[in-house]
Amino acid sequence: MSHTDPDQPQSQRVWPRNLALAAVAAALTAGACTLLQPADDEGDSSPAAAAPSSSAASAIPSASAALTTPSASATPSAGSLLPLDQLFPARVTAAGGEVYTRIGSKAMPSCVEPDSVGPRLIGMIRASKGCLGEQIALYTDSAKNQYNLAVFTMADPVDTVHLVTTLSMAFDDYQVGAQAPPPSAGLTTLPPDSGMVQMFSGAGRAMVAGLGQWSDGRTADYQTLVDKHLDPLQKAIGQAVFAHESAR
Repeated sequence: MSHTDPDQPQSQRVWPRNLALAAVAAALTAGACTLLQPADDEGDSSPAAAAPSSSAASAIPSASAALTTPSASATPSAGSLLPLDQLFPARVTAAGGEVYTRIGSKAMPSCVEPDSVGPRLIGMIRASKGCLGEQIALYTDSAKNQYNLAVFTMADPVDTVHLVTTLSMAFDDYQVGAQAPPPSAGLTTLPPDSGMVQMFSGAGRAMVAGLGQWSDGRTADYQTLVDKHLDPLQKAIGQAVFAHESAR
């Protein structure tokens, strides 16, 4: 059963507009993408499901594919999605000691909502064997930096590998939108030209997309934002995803 926080992220896309800045951010986050396969996928001999690999951070080829995604109203099979409260805990304490607080989380009506997903990623999802659901969350830390996380659970793990790999190659193209914080959060709604970094990871059927922004939206210190702030949270959420996928 899905759960939605009372103070969930607002359904408002905040797309970066300064691609030069986006390119700089992504260039600094090279190697931030990881692909993990649960134990029950070890027998898959296809190249796409091979051993863990890493690459850069963002993107998408042009897509004009036929609709093959299940309808937005389709109900995922039992156990196919990790419950929101388990996927996005209210508080996450990272290995380095930083504490992240969840501002809101929700299950999206479909994986192709235009206020959450860019047109190229929508095309890729529609060309896949199906997406079972998109779940999003907004976190903050003691410095009020903002972290958006989106988990796409695909029907086929091979599609997950393809999405993570492709998104990580075109680092100047943001196809997962940052969610505006609710008024009660006490956070600034950052303008579209704010500095942003992004990371992608995958485990089994699930792709985790992470976005990080400084509390003041500054366009500097991207490597610090990735290494010391976004990466620990991304890894913590990724561990929950990996455990769920391994237990299937």
